[in-house]
Amino acid sequence: MNRDLLRDLYAAAAAALLVVAAVLIGTGIEHRDGTLRVGRPPLLATWDPHIGPGTPAAIAVAAAVVAYGPLLAARLPWRPLLLATWATALAWTWSLALVDGWYRGIAEQLTTRNEYLRVVDRFHDIPGTLRDFNHHILIDSPANWPAHVAGHPPGATLAFVLLDRIGLTGGGWAGTFVITVGTTATVAVLVAVRTLADEQLARRAAPFLVLAPAAVWVGTSADGYFAAAAAWAIAFLALAVTGHHPRRTGFAAGLLLGLTAYLSYGLTLFALIAAAVLLLGTRPAPPLPFLLAGLAVVPAAFTALGFNWWEAYRLLVTRYYQGAGGVRPYGYWVWANLACTVFIVGPATAAGLRRTGTTLASRAPASAFRLAVLVTAALLALLVADVSGMSKAETERIWLPFAMWLLPSCAFLTGVRGWLAAQAALALLVNHLLLTGW
Repeated sequence: MNRDLLRDLYAAAAAALLVVAAVLIGTGIEHRDGTLRVGRPPLLATWDPHIGPGTPAAIAVAAAVVAYGPLLAARLPWRPLLLATWATALAWTWSLALVDGWYRGIAEQLTTRNEYLRVVDRFHDIPGTLRDFNHHILIDSPANWPAHVAGHPPGATLAFVLLDRIGLTGGGWAGTFVITVGTTATVAVLVAVRTLADEQLARRAAPFLVLAPAAVWVGTSADGYFAAAAAWAIAFLALAVTGHHPRRTGFAAGLLLGLTAYLSYGLTLFALIAAAVLLLGTRPAPPLPFLLAGLAVVPAAFTALGFNWWEAYRLLVTRYYQGAGGVRPYGYWVWANLACTVFIVGPATAAGLRRTGTTLASRAPASAFRLAVLVTAALLALLVADVSGMSKAETERIWLPFAMWLLPSCAFLTGVRGWLAAQAALALLVNHLLLTGW
């Protein structure tokens, strides 16, 4: 065994030990005083060993990607590879969701008491609801919003309102929307990696993006949809700063970055990833006017309709500490959140992040260095979210948008099939042993 592979295994083992510590210490805290407010620390889940209709398909997809994914990723023409990546990510995510069955795994997920579909009927007058949105954020306000609606800008809920308006009503259609859109994040990340680094690294990353354990939560939590919106914003920005139709792609990047701020307050941290992309750009004059023009559209529209983002965020902070956020201990979650991240990115990414650090510190090829910068920016954004104290628990879904940008670090790995098998095994075990909260 060579020295680099041994160090990769040490990194994966360290990630596993972090998870074990989070489980053991968290279980002790939860049994003592119940302040963690999760069923199976560090995850919001319950112990429920089971199989379901998606089990055979999930195993088959995992086996196929492990056996043939690296070879196909290396040989397929680029555009067919993008299509194959999305199709396989769809198959993987659908099969994992269906392990819990259609109703429990998909149709029910976005209709529970804290979820977005509970308030669709209250948006019959969208401008009026937006003007009045902030009056219902606090727990002691009249007709307060459910936790997820209150915890996000109204753009998050509006997607499901608009689905309802066009006749795609109920949890089944909402879950289908989230999975279909959410899995496109894999394509967006590949486009960005190829554009900013090189095609070989993107191809090496493709099987890991497909077989990510994050798929357990992409199917179905709304954060899977948020992850895709943010990923495409970065992909379009990468295209813009490297001269690929910079006016159109710059405007599209700005438009989507503006949208992400109205999907989740925490996604404003994507400014750190966007800044890294701007630094990696190859054009002498990045298309900032088009980026800024696009960036202004969504905030201007919501502001014109009467929604005050800054006031809403201030009220959210109060609401956060009125609920579970005021009970959950920061001293545990500030590190246990990272254990949750291990569940969504897997042991291969722990090893990949070790390689990323080595790449930054060495005289690596320019393409590898550029990918390492992109991954490091995503890791920095995640760490800022962590220390902020506004992400205590449930980060297995909340941090999906950031996790998508850690996965490309797996392009640096050797022994690819073994790492892919480990990724698949983690996802299958989580989905068959636990009933996750999303």
